[in-house]
Amino acid sequence: MRLGIEASNLRAGGGITHLAELLRAAQPERHGFSQVIVWAGAGTLRSLPERAWLVSSNPHAPGPGTTWVRRALWQRRGVAAAARAAGCNILFAPGGSYLGSFRPFVTMSRNMQPFEPQELRRHGWSAAALRLRLLRRLQSDSFRRADGLIFLTRYAREVIAAVVKALPAMTTIIPHGVDARFARPPREQLPAAAYGAQRPFRILYVSIVNVYKHQWHVAEAVARLRAAGMPVTLDLVGPAYPPALARLRRTLARLGPVAECIRYHGAVEHAELPAFYAAADLCLFASSCENMPNILLEGMTSGLPIACSNRGPMPEVLGSTGLYFDPEDPDDIARAVRTLIESAELRATVARDSFARAQGYSWERCASETFGFLAQVARRCAPQGRLASGE
Repeated sequence: MRLGIEASNLRAGGGITHLAELLRAAQPERHGFSQVIVWAGAGTLRSLPERAWLVSSNPHAPGPGTTWVRRALWQRRGVAAAARAAGCNILFAPGGSYLGSFRPFVTMSRNMQPFEPQELRRHGWSAAALRLRLLRRLQSDSFRRADGLIFLTRYAREVIAAVVKALPAMTTIIPHGVDARFARPPREQLPAAAYGAQRPFRILYVSIVNVYKHQWHVAEAVARLRAAGMPVTLDLVGPAYPPALARLRRTLARLGPVAECIRYHGAVEHAELPAFYAAADLCLFASSCENMPNILLEGMTSGLPIACSNRGPMPEVLGSTGLYFDPEDPDDIARAVRTLIESAELRATVARDSFARAQGYSWERCASETFGFLAQVARRCAPQGRLASGE
């Protein structure tokens, strides 16, 4: 069998990471695939591994600077023709939307914002809100037409099923893996008295600054702890959505001198993130909208105690191996952080347990389950007898 992957709408972030790690860990021949052809922009293709069975193609796929109109035309007309010419038995569209006519195809749910009304409302009347509503329509249509649909969490499947209503007969849940570079066994936890002005307790929050990430509430909570005499610092790492960054800066300005313990580092290369985790004492994650919280997994794999939002799929991923808080309540955030700081025994327990739980999330498992599902859909949808000889 031959698998086609339509990745022209993967241009940055987690989508490219997922595709690159999936293909790096894949053993497609075990599932009956002799060749995998990827159509994507040049930047995406450069991130992919070299494999004998992998063909990278960019003769017709739009690049990073191409308008969404041209990308839509490529998806509607170009992909199907290219996949048929390549003799593909199935098409995988990991970006979440596919407008073309090639069948069978499998797509996956990646973005929860378009499907959660309370999160949409955070954007008000803006271009971002319009884009998310358009994305909901495009992805809902793709999900209904797909022959197979991959979810990353049970939470995502339940929420999207309630919105989309008619899902394909074949669906599955396949979580992402986590980069082995983050792996760091839990360290010895020091008593609260060991921290002070010369060795503050370092809190790390890695994530894009956005309306559903609530960095301003986290800053407020940390400032309150600092004002109460706790030697804490907060490192915020990640790119920013400008209106959300402006809100964060207004909060820091309002907090005054106490906010000097809070540092926003901006975007950093993914390869630099393990060093931030290694220098931290606690990983904090305050998002209220996620499909699969990769950053939470990174913190768990890094051996850190976790203080986490109680929204979305976070309890599904973290289980009972962290302390939860309401991400929109600075007092509740401060409570969770204070509880962890004051008990070295509790920090040691949750760090150990979350590290062990993270071991179940691997790219090898993700790749095996993904290719297995794609093969299952291809065989179920093939004309009778066509794949009997492994075509």
